[in-house]
Amino acid sequence: MKNLLPALVLLLLFGCKSKEEQFHEPENALDAGREFIQLSLQGKFNSADRYMLPDNDNKFWLDKWSKDFSKITEQEKAAFAKASINIAEVAEVVPDSVTVIEFSNSYKKMPQKVKVVKYKGQWRVDFKYTFSGNL
Repeated sequence: MKNLLPALVLLLLFGCKSKEEQFHEPENALDAGREFIQLSLQGKFNSADRYMLPDNDNKFWLDKWSKDFSKITEQEKAAFAKASINIAEVAEVVPDSVTVIEFSNSYKKMPQKVKVVKYKGQWRVDFKYTFSGNL
């Protein structure tokens, strides 16, 4: 019985991850893009980072977006968090390896694009494309 209590405490501490810590490997480009966009709208940039192609340019743009997001009002943050994603187009630029998703959110309604690439067999967002437009 003495050993059971510490084991239960450890299980609770390490077994229960917060919603922000959960990661679900995307099955396709649309899943990766949608997860990244939704987490970004909710201000969960550490979680969004897990869906992003790991490179310095992408880190720079996500950090910039995170800093800009931290400067907006709490009402705007709440509006972004509640916003739904409206997918306008999903274009497979290179079948099964590069997809561009055109979307907006129900709060700002501004059309944007995000590129999703297959990297080491997994779908990841190439966030810098949103700002440069270069494939």
